[in-house]
Amino acid sequence: MAESQIDSLIPLGHSVSGSFLSMAVKVRGVSNGLVAKLVSAALCLTLFLLQTAKGQQKDETPKQTNEKIQQLASLARTQPVDTPIGTGDLLRVDVFDVPELSRELRVSATGDVSFPLIPGRIHAAGLTPFQLESHVEELLVENGLVSHPQVSVFVREQYSQPISLVGAVAKPMVYQVMRPTTLLEVLADAGGITDEAGSVVMVTRSAHPSSEKVDAPADAPPGAATGPPADSTEDQQVITVRLQDLLDSGDSKFNVPVYGGDVISVPKAGIVYVMGAGISQPGGYVLQGHGDQVTVLQAVALAHGLTGYAKSDDAVIMRTNPATGQRDEIAVHIKQIEKHKADDVALKSNDILYVPDSTGKKILARGGEAALGIGTSVVVYRAAYQ
Repeated sequence: MAESQIDSLIPLGHSVSGSFLSMAVKVRGVSNGLVAKLVSAALCLTLFLLQTAKGQQKDETPKQTNEKIQQLASLARTQPVDTPIGTGDLLRVDVFDVPELSRELRVSATGDVSFPLIPGRIHAAGLTPFQLESHVEELLVENGLVSHPQVSVFVREQYSQPISLVGAVAKPMVYQVMRPTTLLEVLADAGGITDEAGSVVMVTRSAHPSSEKVDAPADAPPGAATGPPADSTEDQQVITVRLQDLLDSGDSKFNVPVYGGDVISVPKAGIVYVMGAGISQPGGYVLQGHGDQVTVLQAVALAHGLTGYAKSDDAVIMRTNPATGQRDEIAVHIKQIEKHKADDVALKSNDILYVPDSTGKKILARGGEAALGIGTSVVVYRAAYQ
């Protein structure tokens, strides 16, 4: 490569730090200046390729989001432990070598079961299967039924630890907690989120949890038991987790443990309406909120921009006031926002962004177009008949 050609590449590398340029190589018969230029040109080409690759990256699709949910759920899977028995569960109790005592028992609404030849009722709710096995063995010995009993208890059907998963998920379901479970695991079992999912996941649970709740394991990661702050009322508490924090932050506190009785909801993304003759393509646009809120400039971009006659500084946001039920009007100066002289305004679900146009300018422009069309016709006519 000629030295003059190398000189043409050098301006591209002025942003490269001096530490990279210090990687000079001594080559016999070549001047130090030429070596430095060769190194600089190579580094410039490398930086250009890196920037090109970075520019080709695409935004994360819902499919990629669901793949990430599956991967993170498998990494964060909790250790299996015995789940306490609860009301409504169907138990299979086997007494070794005494088949007449083996049977299936349904746990009553009070948490009790009845066992043949044992007086009274046995309280089973809140005990693990292993604990109930030991308790039944003691009762068989105390009542003189079996001298050396060997009892096994198996939960055949579990109904006591339901988690309801609703909203914008692939498979809304009722999930039975068989062991300590996290938010990501439940979302993964439901097939992930849909294209209509908003930016948050909400976990609603009783403010007075039952003693039968499955406890988090002792080796749970720091912060997993507490999680994000919850909005509590007298009867329930609501934990709100942003999807972006859950999937991208790497902080385990957002992957909150979930328990029987919880309701997990993934609200659908809201819709904003961009209207008015000053908008190129009026319509309703989904607030795909896996990240931040959609702003006025972003909504205008979704609607294919402004027309040439738009009165952008006369735009308004019409927003329903929850206190009065009436729509309030918020003035928006789009030109000022574009010039960084005003803050871009975040839109909320069901907002209407209205951008009017200048009727006078439109009539004048249409008149000019009509005059131009007439003039062109006259020219064509003269060219054809003269």
